[in-house]
Order: sequence, then structure tokens, then C-alpha cells
Amino acid sequence: MTVTPNASKPKAPTPKLLLASASPRRLQLLAQAGIEPDGLLPASLDETPLKNELPRSLAKRLARAKAEAALAVAAKDPSMAGAYLLAADTVVAVGRRILPKAEFEDEAADCLLLLSGRSHHVYTAIALATPKGTIRVRLVETKVRFKRLSRAEADAYLKSGEWRGKAGGYAIQGLAGGFVVKLVGSYTGVVGLPLFETMTMLEGEGFPTRKGWIDPA
Repeated sequence: MTVTPNASKPKAPTPKLLLASASPRRLQLLAQAGIEPDGLLPASLDETPLKNELPRSLAKRLARAKAEAALAVAAKDPSMAGAYLLAADTVVAVGRRILPKAEFEDEAADCLLLLSGRSHHVYTAIALATPKGTIRVRLVETKVRFKRLSRAEADAYLKSGEWRGKAGGYAIQGLAGGFVVKLVGSYTGVVGLPLFETMTMLEGEGFPTRKGWIDPA
């Protein structure tokens, strides 16, 4: 009798992950977790809050809208079929007041004046579109307290230009990290992508988050 060795089963292909953002910060955070997206599909949306819209509602709405917009693009490309798609949006607020993603120095100055010496909230929503066709959204809330800023500190920060394009007019991972007296919640959520919640969501939907740890190639 001839014995035929058991043929090894072919490895299932690793599913793709697409990031609906071109944010260097979100890319860096995913890299920190050992994940490299297979593509970027940033969505260009009107991020103006709706009338009486709460900060948490805005973050969730925009994260879902970014995921949906990226899905529409991915649907036209067969190479992206069956991919996971991750989107996120960060909103900074003092009470119900939503602070802008500062593009002009006077906007950033107003943000610093408002944040100085008080607590504010950072809401980051993540939206994950799965190969099953579902979109899951999760909101992460973090409370941050700033020191009372001197005029010299505020002016120097404005001159640095680091605030440009940042929600609330500051980047906690940069110079403004020295303004933070206390943080309760997710530091990576304030940066732009809460890693614990993102990894938990991906794992829950079957994405192999730790494959890059074992097999970097």
C-alpha cells in the first residue's frame, strides 16, 4: 500500500485593511500596533456641525460618513474586495462648544484661550466596515486638563505652527503635551486613533491584528 503524505493546507490569504485617512498620526499609531494598511482612502467631507449637534454625535457621524465614502470608492476596485476599512474622526469640545480644526492663527489663539486653565473633552469615533458589509462605530471619550497658559507660552505655540489642522488647535503628541496637567481616558484617542478600542474592534471582527508581530514580511 502506498502512503501519500498529507498535503499541507494552503494558508488563507491575509485580509486587507484600508485606512480612510491620510493622517500621518493615525498611520504612526497603527504602525506602533504592528499594523500597516494596504491602502489609504481619505474622504473629503464637509465637517461643519449640524445645528445643535453634540460633539459626540458629530464625531460618530463623521467617522461613519468617512467609512461610507471610502467604501463607495473601494467598491469600484476589485482588488479591494473583502477588505476591512477603518475610519476615524476626532472632535475637541468645551462643554457643548465644538472647537475647530484650526487653519488660521486667530482660530488657534481662540482655542488656546478657551482651553487655558480648564478641562475639555476629546471625542474620537472609530468606524470599521467589515467584509460582511456591516459598519461598527465606537466612541472614545477622554478628559484633558490644561495648565493656565501664560501669554508668552501661547504666543510661542502659535508661532510654532504646530496647531495647524489640529482639532482644538493643538497636538498633544507635540509641544502642547507640556500643557497637559491631567488626562483621564485614552492618550492615543487624543492623538487621533484609540489603539485599545481599535485593536479590540478589529480582533472582534476577525482581523489578524498580531500577524505583523510574528511575520513582518
